[in-house]
Amino acid sequence: MSTRGPAAAPLSMRQALPSSAREFLEELKTQRRVSKHTLAAYEHDLRVLARLAGQIEFHKLQPADIRQFAARLHGQGLAPASIARTLSAWRSFFRWHTLRKHGGGNPVAGVRAPRRGASLPKALAPDDAVRLAAHETDGSTLQLRDRAIVELFYSSGLRLSELIDLDWRFFDVDPSAPRSRGWIDLDSAEATVTGKGDKRRTVPIGKAAVQALRDWLTARARLATERADADPRALFLSERGRRIARRSVAQRLAQLARRLGLGQHVHPHMLRHSMASHLLQSSGDLRAVQELLGHASIAATQIYTRLDWQHLARVYDAAHPRARRKLK
Repeated sequence: MSTRGPAAAPLSMRQALPSSAREFLEELKTQRRVSKHTLAAYEHDLRVLARLAGQIEFHKLQPADIRQFAARLHGQGLAPASIARTLSAWRSFFRWHTLRKHGGGNPVAGVRAPRRGASLPKALAPDDAVRLAAHETDGSTLQLRDRAIVELFYSSGLRLSELIDLDWRFFDVDPSAPRSRGWIDLDSAEATVTGKGDKRRTVPIGKAAVQALRDWLTARARLATERADADPRALFLSERGRRIARRSVAQRLAQLARRLGLGQHVHPHMLRHSMASHLLQSSGDLRAVQELLGHASIAATQIYTRLDWQHLARVYDAAHPRARRKLK
């Protein structure tokens, strides 16, 4: 750890940038024509470096100094992801400095940000997930569609892109038509989807989801009749008859969760996480959950065992008379 020079100025103090940093920013602005947001981010990160360096000139900084600065930022509560972004900006500056100023080296090369803690996927409580999926509708076209979407998400654990790509039946029989990326077969209660890596898989559709989809297909037929230019293949249509957009699905789901008073932001992937977590809690079959989700590696599925453990740990701490552990 470097101890050269006086202590760096507090991070709350604004400090002038060295001429080399100003030249770098000017090149970003005039030659590389980066956005205002990007330019402001670089300037902020370089001012942080100037404050941390104190009286040490930039070209005299060593890797040990940079590691010390990163440690200080971490100690002040800056998230690992933010420290990684800051180090990336410094690394870009010193790479430019080495090329433009002919030497000096890059003291940030090889310096890594603190390891990010493994973030667990957020899942709804089972009662909230069921309440969301089984919500009452007013019988309107859009509400029937939205309920079918939620039921299918929670029933089959689809990714948003997989659900958007679904056709309402198998369309690959016509060689001249575009290849279907996914379709539903309600007689077999199955959905075939194309996931990551263009890998197809077939997943079951639950009974409630099948009924919700049948109700929607009836409404969809009416919508397609009203809209002469409606997409003839897409399972889920917008009000204008086009294949529904990703953003629209996310917005409608968030609005529905607020209307039901769930008290948290609900997004499509949360329903996928919820399905996986609740199924694993009930069955304990990690391999089956892996197949349903379309994970290439079992490691990607194992994170749900941690969600399962958290659930069990909270039940234990709340109910066991000899519990001693306190979970956050």
